[in-house]
Amino acid sequence: MNNVHKDGIKSDTGLQPIRPTLTEVTHQEIDLLNRYFSTKTILNVKLGCDEEARQVLQASLTDPPVRHAVSSLRALREDLEASRAGPASGVQQTPSYNYGLQQYSIALRGLASNLSSSGSYGLRSALLCCQIFISIEQVQGNFAAMAQHIIRGLRIMHEYRPRPEITAANKLIPAYHDQLPLLDVFIIKLFAAPCKFADPPATAGVHGTTLPVCSISPRQQPVEFRDLRTLAPNMRTELTRIAASTLKFLGKVSRVESVGNALRLQSEKAALLDSLESWLLNLELVQTEIGPPGSEPISVSFMRLFHVILKIVLLGALDSLPNLYAELRTENDRLQGVANSVNERLKGYRTWD
Repeated sequence: MNNVHKDGIKSDTGLQPIRPTLTEVTHQEIDLLNRYFSTKTILNVKLGCDEEARQVLQASLTDPPVRHAVSSLRALREDLEASRAGPASGVQQTPSYNYGLQQYSIALRGLASNLSSSGSYGLRSALLCCQIFISIEQVQGNFAAMAQHIIRGLRIMHEYRPRPEITAANKLIPAYHDQLPLLDVFIIKLFAAPCKFADPPATAGVHGTTLPVCSISPRQQPVEFRDLRTLAPNMRTELTRIAASTLKFLGKVSRVESVGNALRLQSEKAALLDSLESWLLNLELVQTEIGPPGSEPISVSFMRLFHVILKIVLLGALDSLPNLYAELRTENDRLQGVANSVNERLKGYRTWD
């Protein structure tokens, strides 16, 4: 019988869980978690989530749900890399995979317990765990569950206001919980990073229509993928540009100190929402050239996910529109619908050659 460490991991799996006895985190641990946040990094894509990784690891020293979530992500990612096969391969019942699921379950239960008592500690734990849960579901290829975590996390952010807001009466309200993790920034970084899995070998380094969050081998791309690249080579590039502008906008909102600046940011927000609407209209025009809805490339579905996420983030930032909650419900439903569709379409895909 294999030896078992005190936190339940079998010694022969080669995994080293985060130890609660540590008093600080190392650069090596930060780099590793930053890499594990997305499967894109398997091909050396840079996420730029070092600060998010540092926050998570620092919290894991004292927050058991976060610690278990990190251990889960590490185990599942190491299992993925060791097997060189994705969730659809059927080769899942390894010790590290089972340990990852066990730790995920423990994290979910612990988080539910934390949230039963009000306070900023529970909210911070929830958003940090949500960040890791998004990565856990992505590494498993479960985009429907990933979307659920995104929706719930962004809902928490909107409800507890980690940034200042301006009211309809032009009154600037300071952030309610200004120390909360900025989950929306993490999600945008995750989707905005290029995905080399989607780049055909002949066009390596071209990010015209790469998948925002993906794990599909280039050999599996359908014929329509090349058609989209030919008809609209800049769709992905434009969406990434809007994402970069959204990150800058969110940074300005966090630092806003006057009504005048807030009003100027309102105009910037409106322009970004208009850009998203124009992008979607252009995408629909391109799709009519490619073929019927059923022929949409999976890369387009991932871009749709990214588009809806950006819209949800922008709608919930800075000010509340008169029909904000109705709009957010509509966009949340749209996000979940696209994610469910992606899940169904990916069932027949392998994630490695």
